[in-house]
Amino acid sequence: MANCFEYLDWRGDIPLSAAPLNEIDGMILSRISYAPFELVGKKKAVRLGDICRELLTFENLGEKLVSRDDEKLISAVSENPRFSGLYMFEYVNNIDTSEETQFSAVTFEIGRGLYYIAFRGTDDTLVGWKEDFNMSFVTPVPAQELAVRYFERVARKLRGKFILGGHSKGGNLAVYAAAFSNPRLQNRIIAVENFDGPGFDGEVLKKEGYKNIRERINTYIPQSSVVGLLLFHESEYTIVKSTYNGLLQHDTYSWEVERDKFVYLEKITEQSRFLDSALKEWIAGMEKEKREKLVDTLFEIISSTGAETVSELSENRMSNALSAIKALRGLDDETRGVLTEAISALLRGGKKVLSETIRNK
Repeated sequence: MANCFEYLDWRGDIPLSAAPLNEIDGMILSRISYAPFELVGKKKAVRLGDICRELLTFENLGEKLVSRDDEKLISAVSENPRFSGLYMFEYVNNIDTSEETQFSAVTFEIGRGLYYIAFRGTDDTLVGWKEDFNMSFVTPVPAQELAVRYFERVARKLRGKFILGGHSKGGNLAVYAAAFSNPRLQNRIIAVENFDGPGFDGEVLKKEGYKNIRERINTYIPQSSVVGLLLFHESEYTIVKSTYNGLLQHDTYSWEVERDKFVYLEKITEQSRFLDSALKEWIAGMEKEKREKLVDTLFEIISSTGAETVSELSENRMSNALSAIKALRGLDDETRGVLTEAISALLRGGKKVLSETIRNK
């Protein structure tokens, strides 16, 4: 049951010039984009190993990371010949609470005239999660527009070809940037890697830009995927075996690898299929205005706790729960009605999907 760390031990001494980038490499670059490179300060171009070693000197680095395994990856990459010599540049990290925006991206040079742009997924900030939920009723969200502008700016600076990738929301941003960039720049994209990222509103799939890039999209999801099946995908996906259960499979550190590829499965679990159908039934049955009202209300309740990050929300749970209950009681009748209707619709959708599943067996 090997994962990316074992892969780094096995293949870490083989440079990309000898063994070209594979799907595990893409996942590692997408995952390393979560590192808080801003701690080191702005630099034009720096070797990945050098900046990772600098990051490891910060005593409180763990507090800035999304996953406890991120520090382990930073450490592994810092001394790994396959990755440590890669140049990285154009790092941006933009968090704007007023605009409900969380966007971060970085570019790696992975070969002569070949670049990998990694878009960061949702970080620990609640504004990042709010923007994710906004995707259910708004297209584009600010991060998607920023992703397009980022790729176009970098592509105009650099000659050569590009691979775009990202994990979670980062995968969504990679696909969106590829689909809605200038057609001449779009032609320089050789592949898009989406690691368990959510899909789009159905209208996006009908756009010419998306159709042009569709065959270059590689989507990877774990067997019990939830996030990666949200909203709509038109491209096929590859199912990866994870050692975790349920929602925890979204963590790419749990994805199994074998030599230079993931361990594949033929189909997703029945639970994932059921949840996917139930959520799509639910979202399709709600008007966009009501989706927006629901999301705003939920985050208004969460904001009443004073927390700005998921970590802070997890702390002082009793106090935060009391604040949320107080905020819930203070809702007006119309808003409370939207919440009640949404919960009822979700239950109805689940019941309908369950009935159809039983009938088709």
